[in-house]
Amino acid sequence: MHPAFVYLPGDRLTLPELSSARLDGHVVELGEGYIPADLVEGPALRARMIAGLVPAGTAASGPTAAWIHGAGDTPPTPHHVQRAAERRFRPDPDHRLIFHDTRVPASDVQLLGGVLTTTPVRTMVDLALTTTRDPRMLVWMRLLAAESPPLVEEAERSLSVRTRVPGSRGALATLERLRLRRR
Repeated sequence: MHPAFVYLPGDRLTLPELSSARLDGHVVELGEGYIPADLVEGPALRARMIAGLVPAGTAASGPTAAWIHGAGDTPPTPHHVQRAAERRFRPDPDHRLIFHDTRVPASDVQLLGGVLTTTPVRTMVDLALTTTRDPRMLVWMRLLAAESPPLVEEAERSLSVRTRVPGSRGALATLERLRLRRR
């Protein structure tokens, strides 16, 4: 996807100009910016639209990764990122981001639109593991499952072979309920 199709406020056009173009139907909002109204939206484009928010050494995760992979129409607020670098660090505080300091292995991330993003299976596992602490994640699980139904079973298999994962029993039960509901 060519960068000329990405309009970020203040880059080439001001926010009032972009808002006017949106009212005229020339562009639509996506993530942190705007794209031409007739451009096909996909994971790489969604990731590109939040690239400015994702700090170096992190990967988009949780509901943000679910949105990138096609779950839902609007991005989550705030966005979630997870440490992808070997060494621990503290990114600059940003009220639009939640930083998770647990390192995500390189095998569980992929590069989309220039942004490291957790894979769909890892995203579903992470969402399932978080539902006991944050029930809002169940909405993102359902949206991601609607986008790709096989992900639920793949996430169950992935989580069942991992050892010593806090909350895995509850996460597996949530995934099973989601799988049974989809039938």
